Amino acid sequence: MKKTIFLFLLFSTSVLFSQTILNSTPLEIRESNRSNQLLTIENKATHDVFVFAANNENLSILQYSSSLFLKDKYTTPLKNINNKSLIGYSFSEDGNPTLYWSTPDFEIILAVKCFLESKTSRILYFKFASSRQYVVSQFQQNDSFNILTKDLDDHTLMLYSFKNGAVDEKLLDFSTYRFQDKNGKLRTFTEIIRENPIEKMDETEYNPLYTSTAKTKLYVLPNRMIFTLDYNPKSTQIFDFNTETEEIKEKNFMQSLSEKGRKLSNSFFQNDKLYQVTANEEELSFDIKDYNTGQNLHSIKVSKNDTIKFKISPLFIQREGRKPTELKTTKKFLKHLSYLDLGLSVFNNNENSYFTIGGTPRIHEMNAFSNFEYLDPDLAAMLPGAYNSIGIVHTESVYFESVFDSNYTFLKQENIEPLAMDNIYYFLNTNKKIALNNIIKYKDFYILGYYDSASKQYIMRKFKDGFNADDPFLNEIKTPSSFKRPFLKTP
Repeated sequence: MKKTIFLFLLFSTSVLFSQTILNSTPLEIRESNRSNQLLTIENKATHDVFVFAANNENLSILQYSSSLFLKDKYTTPLKNINNKSLIGYSFSEDGNPTLYWSTPDFEIILAVKCFLESKTSRILYFKFASSRQYVVSQFQQNDSFNILTKDLDDHTLMLYSFKNGAVDEKLLDFSTYRFQDKNGKLRTFTEIIRENPIEKMDETEYNPLYTSTAKTKLYVLPNRMIFTLDYNPKSTQIFDFNTETEEIKEKNFMQSLSEKGRKLSNSFFQNDKLYQVTANEEELSFDIKDYNTGQNLHSIKVSKNDTIKFKISPLFIQREGRKPTELKTTKKFLKHLSYLDLGLSVFNNNENSYFTIGGTPRIHEMNAFSNFEYLDPDLAAMLPGAYNSIGIVHTESVYFESVFDSNYTFLKQENIEPLAMDNIYYFLNTNKKIALNNIIKYKDFYILGYYDSASKQYIMRKFKDGFNADDPFLNEIKTPSSFKRPFLKTP
């Protein structure tokens, strides 16, 4: 899938950012082999870091200590993984890792357990018993690999947890809960999920706006799974599932009221706080609430005639394949936003909270537009939307960025340093010899692991927030920007 990149503006003429080579290890990878896959992971119990480089024939394993020195390296043969993807991992109580490969339809899952001392492996086969389930998401939790599925008709989710060579099944039953849309009509859980597919958010990384505009989101925490549902613009409905007790708790948080009507709303969950946003052509409201108490911690309301004073970026509008341009007024921004899927993304680095608020094209409209081939691209860039046989299709996205400290005080641009993720994405976009890259959060920094095709080595680089004059990677930046993160997802 092609991704459009957006710019995180940092106004500076000379910038140095923090990145350090942790180690480099010779690794033989045939670049012509399309079956190459690479995974970098941490054993949370020992803090050892493992690198698994696989193709259809062999698996190379690099093991690093908690100080990130190479402890061991070996290669073991693989069998029967043709046309299968490496989808996850788990660690057993003995510290040995298990890797999971799957067919595209998830019907067959192969678990390859690696025995580190003997340098051998064993393959186990798992097969889904029911063809009436489809995969909603896959994720790591508590050193286990998990697959979440939805039954086609029943109002349930099934959680499969893989660990120690076994699969634990847990049922999430939503049949007894009440779901009511904006018109007061009662709906079923299956109807809600069918119309608003579940999108998993990442707690440790920046979530692009094209994922956070989803109306149903999943947040995976230690021993908990949080589901937020924003299908009804009047409120956010939340289900909190305890993976140990298998208990589900429901909470509801009302959205901000508007005397001028309300059309769009959404939310984002982060660090036991619920961030809610509502918007129409007249105004935008933003609220921060304590998840445990329901207390409103901070509120902002902006009308179409106001200036959004808490933003650090311009009001951007962006279309596929084009650079973002600025919308000059809040009125124009809200006008475009009213035709889009509203959302926000929140990222916290223990000091400040970074926000992206905006809208992305509605998927059903984009699908309709994909078959329409007669609109000139230059003409499309001048219009608020593009015309097709069903009317106006809005292919633009609009957004702005903001940063608050722990006291919800707005920070100005000159007081903000780049995030580690900004530094990583800049590095990736300026180094073309990088392949098979992985990013993991490790202790208080990030590790970018990748195969360097020029040196034929696996390299790990350390990235952290901020600038570091002792480690000059960039010498000069003469244009007012350079730190890049994925923003839009386009076909």
